[in-house]
Amino acid sequence: MQKLEVFGINKLKGQIDISGSKNASLPVLAATLLSDKKIYLRNLPKVKDIETMINLLRSLGSKVKFVKKNLIIDNCNQNKKFAAYKLVKTMRAGILVLGPLLAKFGYAKVSLPGGCAIGSRPIDLHLKGLSKLGVQYKIDQGYVHAVAPRGLKGSNIRFSKISVGATENLIIAACLAKGTTILNNCAIEPEIKDLTSFLIKLGCNIKWIAKRSIKIVGVKDIKQIRYSVMFDRIEACTYLIAAAITEGRLKIKNVIPNVIKTEIDILKKIGVKIVTKKKEIKVIGNKKIKSINIKTAPYPGFPTDLQAQFMVLLCKADKESFIQENIFENRFMHVAELNRMGAQIKIKGNKVLVKGNITFAAAELMATDLRASVSLILAALTAKGRSVINRIYHLDRGYEGIEKKLKKVGAKIRRIN
Repeated sequence: MQKLEVFGINKLKGQIDISGSKNASLPVLAATLLSDKKIYLRNLPKVKDIETMINLLRSLGSKVKFVKKNLIIDNCNQNKKFAAYKLVKTMRAGILVLGPLLAKFGYAKVSLPGGCAIGSRPIDLHLKGLSKLGVQYKIDQGYVHAVAPRGLKGSNIRFSKISVGATENLIIAACLAKGTTILNNCAIEPEIKDLTSFLIKLGCNIKWIAKRSIKIVGVKDIKQIRYSVMFDRIEACTYLIAAAITEGRLKIKNVIPNVIKTEIDILKKIGVKIVTKKKEIKVIGNKKIKSINIKTAPYPGFPTDLQAQFMVLLCKADKESFIQENIFENRFMHVAELNRMGAQIKIKGNKVLVKGNITFAAAELMATDLRASVSLILAALTAKGRSVINRIYHLDRGYEGIEKKLKKVGAKIRRIN
């Protein structure tokens, strides 16, 4: 099993090019199932979750190949409706094929999803929404058996709580439904806006009619298109934090700063120097980090996917900080490993108290989920000596070539067997 070996302490200096967004690419890939024509996609990140989704599409009958920097998906003969557990078990995004398969064929059998063990991810909101479009379903032996006897029919749907996955699944499904669908209390993450941009280019009739409401009129014809996926905002912010925590200087390229305004504002507030341009960010770390209180929330609030990384940075703050996790109930598994490195973090329910002025000590570490993995790298970058991070297959699910990118800007890091 592969590990990462990290030697601290080095100030990161140079330029990092941000990859395409994993969380935007996955629903876009699922949505290609609506088409029976060729679709050309660019800027997909080379990470494990994307590879898994491509294999899932192939298992459903899609022809998928890379030509230069394009991923070409041809669904002219795509006719399978069964998404197996072995392909869905490692990522929750596998459930996103349910909507397009039902829209296209009126039937689907899809395994319940997997992913990181950061908390429960029930799909009840997906199923309740689909049932309002005319879907009948049962769950048997870990699979959703779903059928739309009369096809999908537009409806007025309000999500009982904000859900990224349910919003994506219902948007995709409604694109081929008969009539008009109104979705209310939708998630509005940038990745969802990227999905709707892709679908509109595909020929779907979609319009945002309020901040969290979307109107979709079903269509019959889907175009052949080329599309470039948005940048990965979580990866970009991770490297902003890496510069801040090592007191380094980095230029982050291929980004749209306004998309991560909340995170940039917080970094500025705690003392990190940041200058934004049209498609780049310059970040300069500061010796003095101020304490702050943070609560995770749906976009445009502070993202749960950055909670672990910010926690590491706040270990360097001048005073005690407070973080409240409001999205997932089991997302503090990295705390025990950080405490082994010298952090003083106390968990109280869905809140943590983070003591500042900490000096991290190198250690052998165990990654527990995707974002926890990268938080351990950040801590190791500031710890004198050799740290080893085990179970980095979590990391490979969402960060493209992270050790190569960090090495390029001065980190002493390598992958070992």
